[in-house]
Amino acid sequence: MPLLKSDRRRSNVFAIICVACFFFGQSARSQDFKFDTTISRPVLEHYLDRSISYTELLHDDLNQSRNEHGVAPKEAFRFIVDTKAKFVGRALMLWGREKNFSNFVARAKPFASELHQADPDIVLQAAAFEIVTPDVGSLAVPPEVLKEFGQAVTIRMFNYQNMLYENGRFVNHWGRTGSVPDMSRLETRMWFYFLVTQYIDAGIEAVHFGQVGLMDKNDPGHAGWLDMLGHVRAYARKHARRHMLICDAHTPTGGYVENGKLLFDFHSFPLRIAEVPDKPLKGVLKVGFSDSIVLKSKGGITPSGWSCTNLPYLVEFDNFGRSREPGKPSKQPFIWGYDEITWFSQLEEKERNDWLRYAWDWVKKTDPNGHLQMPGSRLITPAQRDGPRWYWSNNRSDQCPQGSNTEETIKVLWGTN
Repeated sequence: MPLLKSDRRRSNVFAIICVACFFFGQSARSQDFKFDTTISRPVLEHYLDRSISYTELLHDDLNQSRNEHGVAPKEAFRFIVDTKAKFVGRALMLWGREKNFSNFVARAKPFASELHQADPDIVLQAAAFEIVTPDVGSLAVPPEVLKEFGQAVTIRMFNYQNMLYENGRFVNHWGRTGSVPDMSRLETRMWFYFLVTQYIDAGIEAVHFGQVGLMDKNDPGHAGWLDMLGHVRAYARKHARRHMLICDAHTPTGGYVENGKLLFDFHSFPLRIAEVPDKPLKGVLKVGFSDSIVLKSKGGITPSGWSCTNLPYLVEFDNFGRSREPGKPSKQPFIWGYDEITWFSQLEEKERNDWLRYAWDWVKKTDPNGHLQMPGSRLITPAQRDGPRWYWSNNRSDQCPQGSNTEETIKVLWGTN
């Protein structure tokens, strides 16, 4: 029996939709994620478009049933593989706690290896932040670190005092024992080199260097930073999985450029969300709000050798605590008295997913150099003392009881659902 005209139209429309869906899915699957020694702009942006912050992912043992937050490490593994995340931010990091560093790295190696067996293209990022504590003195300076920096080989521990600003600036900036290191000092550069080389040996291919602006107050022309970055990049060329290290840092001024050359492979910064007056918990994104990086990313010659007018950048849901009056109008950078990820966690489920779609679209339409890093797993600071202390985008389940059910929205936005 021949098809009626209306039936043929419906059939044709259905066929077009099927073809479009097929090619969209093929595009998501066939994006180029290949690099070695250097990374091109298209490949870098493919990674940034599938970036997610999954804090301390590699700190857990895959064989344990639950981590300290009550989530199964295998559930975190499943989430990364199932969403097809490609750039996993802050998967291994130190914020103080230097005594635990060896244990963190020991657990990270097998976890990273399992992830790379599941998807060899995944880039796992570590962080070397703007903090040192006296606990650095619990770690010995390896002979190879001393040799790398032209120092006599001796048996000694890292020296906390020799990493600090000699004029006392930023000492105990992070409480009674946490200080900002001075990158102009040799001991600081050796410490960062040690951290990063250990990260690389564990399977890490990217490092976030935190607030450069705090660590370079005594470093004209970023000489200390260029020296340290030169050493870690040289190590990566010999030892990293794909012979390079993808480096970034928080750059509220738009980035760091010396003699036309960019210090970092991409820039990053918090979202900086503006409150909507008289609409509690409502937040929007605005160009020029606070110290947002949107439309400010500087250009130059990248470490991979290509030139750009504006370097690609990530914007993230940052965590930094809460104000004294959470839930009420507050001063920047707080949003209704919360940091960004805690504020996001306070939204109702539908509103949270709607806002994520809004932010993804807003960044893409406002600045083609910008990329939204998805919130996957992150520390939060709720108003209630007994409230949850961690945010998870995972679907809620027995394996992740406090999951926020944002997983499917992320997959839709990435085209991996």
